[in-house]
Amino acid sequence: MSTYVLPFEKPILELEKKMAELRTFSEDQDIDMKSEVERIEHKILETKQKIYSGMTPWQKVQMARHPLRPYTRDYINLITTDFTELHGDRLYRDDRAIIGGVARFQGRPVMIIGTQKGRDTKSNLECNFGCPYPEGYRKALRLMKMADKFGMPILSLIDTPGAYPGLESEERHVAEAIAVNLRESFLFKVPFISVVIGEGGSGGALGIGVSNRILILEHAYYSVISPEGCAAILWKDRAYADKAAENLKITAQDLTNNGIADDIISEPLGGAHHDPEATAKNLAECVSKHLAQLDAMTVEERIQDRYDKFRAMGVFEEQAEEA
Repeated sequence: MSTYVLPFEKPILELEKKMAELRTFSEDQDIDMKSEVERIEHKILETKQKIYSGMTPWQKVQMARHPLRPYTRDYINLITTDFTELHGDRLYRDDRAIIGGVARFQGRPVMIIGTQKGRDTKSNLECNFGCPYPEGYRKALRLMKMADKFGMPILSLIDTPGAYPGLESEERHVAEAIAVNLRESFLFKVPFISVVIGEGGSGGALGIGVSNRILILEHAYYSVISPEGCAAILWKDRAYADKAAENLKITAQDLTNNGIADDIISEPLGGAHHDPEATAKNLAECVSKHLAQLDAMTVEERIQDRYDKFRAMGVFEEQAEEA
């Protein structure tokens, strides 16, 4: 069990503490308590399966924000080789909230780009807590255009609460930077796959997410607004975030049911942070499968596929209530 425990995971922690105490007592007193330990181990497994299989949307949001969850750089190290990071937007500066560069994925050159969070105060300040500035999106666009020019597939990893909304971000035209990325992304001739690995928040996620395939980890979320932001607007109180998360339909299961996401990548029991290597393996297999499908298309088919995908989003049928 990780050192950081989410509120709904406390029953598991209590059982694990009880098991540790029992083992210590058994060793100190030289008493064979193997059967009792096995019973508690079985109870722990049952509790984990019950909790993690029945998570509410708000609990999934909490899981997506887990500070020990693998971030973009972790997946780059796990699923690619020969990664060469490229810096700067050639206009203002290098934004550390978005990282990217050329790498080899299963021996094939790709352009991999993603939003990056920090593990501690220093790295979080360096990465601006995963909230990109306009120059981050302009850097991403520069790298995506480079990939398109040299025929390399684009793989984007999304994990951001949203673009940075501060004054300096507005002064440097963050809305325009994201809008240009959306427009240009529809024209790329190469295969383009996005993976939501944690938080997929608002236009901040969409700025590097207009792709042929949107894949999402089992306990990640993808939303037009954060649950807290939605609650603050609709109920004037962030305490209603759990209710907002349920109504926003932001979980991986909801997104695939509504035709937003194309595939769900399974996570180990307890979340990606319990076994990053296994999660990365699942991610690589899913990306490889969809990349093969996109390789089989012509350039015109890939462009049309991307356009049709986003044009089909947000179609609903309404039925009037009976008087």
